Amino acid sequence: MLLRHNPLTANDLRQCLRIATGGTIGFTLCKLFGWSNGVFFTVTPMLLLGLVPVISGHAVRQLLASSAMAGLEVGLLGGFFGSHPGLMTPLVFLLFLYRFAAMSRGSLFLFGANGVLSLSIMLHFASYPGTDLNDLIFSNFWATGLSVIIAYLMTALWPDVEPRAAYQPGPKAPHRMRHEALLGASIATLSFLVFQIFDLRDSMSAQATTLLLLFPMHWNGALDYARKRAVGTLLGVSFGVMVQLFLYDWSGLLILIVPLLWLGLMLFAQAHVKEASGSGVGFGAMTTLGILFGQYLTPGNDLIFSALYRVSSIFVAIVATLFLCYLLHKLLNSFEATRFGY
Repeated sequence: MLLRHNPLTANDLRQCLRIATGGTIGFTLCKLFGWSNGVFFTVTPMLLLGLVPVISGHAVRQLLASSAMAGLEVGLLGGFFGSHPGLMTPLVFLLFLYRFAAMSRGSLFLFGANGVLSLSIMLHFASYPGTDLNDLIFSNFWATGLSVIIAYLMTALWPDVEPRAAYQPGPKAPHRMRHEALLGASIATLSFLVFQIFDLRDSMSAQATTLLLLFPMHWNGALDYARKRAVGTLLGVSFGVMVQLFLYDWSGLLILIVPLLWLGLMLFAQAHVKEASGSGVGFGAMTTLGILFGQYLTPGNDLIFSALYRVSSIFVAIVATLFLCYLLHKLLNSFEATRFGY
């Protein structure tokens, strides 16, 4: 089953309200003030509120540190090697490797996950001559800081009514952690190279998909998430297309867009919390909708074309990533030091 119908508790309902309202606030502020890189401001609050039900100082420090580190690394690598992806490749692999190692340990999962996404996307766009590198780095960090403020505001507005059980990551054997770190870093580096070589500057959702598939940290988890991501993408794109058709020539009016975005995020947030699986169908639908609205819903832009292109590119990314993931999984399992399990 792709969707599990767990009952929606009072805490779950409040988390849905926090996710939908937080993502909508980020989108609205971005459009009102004309900030560039709108996808950062729309998706980052959803990532934080969706993956971290209880905001804590530890989670906030991880998020801010990952954004600051990614900005520093992109500034240095983009400035020195921006137009030479071949020279960047070994360094990029090492930067991904320590992030996936942090994710494998569990306690620093948010630091690694947010850093992987930020680093890959910013490094890719930093390689194009027309990109304002300072604006890209500042947008990412400002979006992260704003997301933290939004998350605390949403938590104060809709606090949990009962305590949640604290998540305690289980212990892992060293050979499994090496397997997970090498698998994730290798595929993330290959993804970066493919998007560079084929000049895929308009496929951010597909690029993010290749990374999100790695978050389960193993082959079976990636295969399970791929199915959920595909269904979530279809749901998010379908809602975006319906909004475009409903608004027609009024798709540039923020006063009409905002309530429809909130409605879509609320529906998908409900699916997300019911699944209770971290990254599932609801989470995939939310992030797809956030990318569509944050990056492509602008006056004069055809959201329908963008949505259909997103679907095709994401499906290609899923198939290619799973194929590489399977091959690397088998290769790493050939060695005792990097075997996933005995």
